[in-house]
Amino acid sequence: MAEATPRKLPLALPDIGEEEIAEVVECLRSGWITTGPRVRRFEEDFAALAGADFALAFSSCTAALHVAYTVLGVQDGAEVVLPPLTWASTANMVAACGGKPVFGDIDPSTWNLSPEGVRKALTPRTRLVVPVHFAGLPADLDGIARVLSEEGREDVRILEDAAHAAGAAYKGRHPGSRENPTAAACFSFHPIKNLTTGEGGMLVTSDAEIARQARLWRFHGVARDAFAAYSGKAPPPGSYEIVLPGFKYNLTDIQAAIGIHQLRKLERMNRKRAELVRAYREALSGLEGLEFQGEAPYEALHSRHLFPVLAPPGDGTLEGMASERIRVTRALAERGVGTGRHFEAVHLTRFYRERYGTGPGDCPVAEAVAARIFSLPLYPGMDVEDALWAAEVLKEVLGR
Repeated sequence: MAEATPRKLPLALPDIGEEEIAEVVECLRSGWITTGPRVRRFEEDFAALAGADFALAFSSCTAALHVAYTVLGVQDGAEVVLPPLTWASTANMVAACGGKPVFGDIDPSTWNLSPEGVRKALTPRTRLVVPVHFAGLPADLDGIARVLSEEGREDVRILEDAAHAAGAAYKGRHPGSRENPTAAACFSFHPIKNLTTGEGGMLVTSDAEIARQARLWRFHGVARDAFAAYSGKAPPPGSYEIVLPGFKYNLTDIQAAIGIHQLRKLERMNRKRAELVRAYREALSGLEGLEFQGEAPYEALHSRHLFPVLAPPGDGTLEGMASERIRVTRALAERGVGTGRHFEAVHLTRFYRERYGTGPGDCPVAEAVAARIFSLPLYPGMDVEDALWAAEVLKEVLGR
């Protein structure tokens, strides 16, 4: 008698259907596979979703952040306030531009950059604040803007790191909305995200000058439209002009072919994520020591990109918290439940300690959360039964 295959549940899988596959095939057969009409359509559709005037597709959210920082003047030691509980690119691109990341602590419930964390991190050199909508829960944008106003720093702009937040809403406004008190927002389309293009990103803004400069930085600093020039939609170029030392960060039509249909399915996929989170929370509620991300004290629609939880705190020290998290996640992996590390506290990693002198005690809330946090499987292809099974395995691991 053959042994039953052990049950396994990965952290995440993309939800790719026949619509995406057919669009990619049509794109390949069209003869135009790099940046062209499908990228334009994807950008237009995403701008409509966000309620913004401009959406510019990029090869990754990291690329979009790099260009946004460049356009917004992050250079020569200009300081950028951001949370330490984020993927490294939020801070890395500040350093890549010649700026200085300054880490503000997070709210102990929402795990987002807190307005008071921003206040404490402000200095005369602050140029930009970058709240991360952690796990898809929008940060308190109005609260951050209010702090900047109270401190007389209306010159400091806000850039939303919305890598987790496609389909989310803050007080009824999508990240990047023209009604938000922000300059722009950057999104990720990595395979783990709520919608994917394989790899990719988007910069959304309603500032025409930011959009103009970002287009130039995105593609070599060349002041022309290659698709218009080479598709017969515009006269052949007599030449081209380099107006700044730009990058090569464009998205391809092959990728946009996926994104066009992912965007149409986003609301449905996010509803399924929310259903799974409800099942998880009900099954795991009341477990001693296990904590969930809190609800926002303002109107917010969570995109449920991740389902992060805090492992029991062990002996209460950072080392003890981390040891218990590692024990729990390894035991889950042995039983077939995938987990994610979202995230290390960036200011405690080696580069930032050595370059900027950051270290333990700088952001105590973020340090405690980072020591305990891990993510459970969450993706639209899961069933509620999958979430309930993962919850039962976690209970077993915790001895509950």
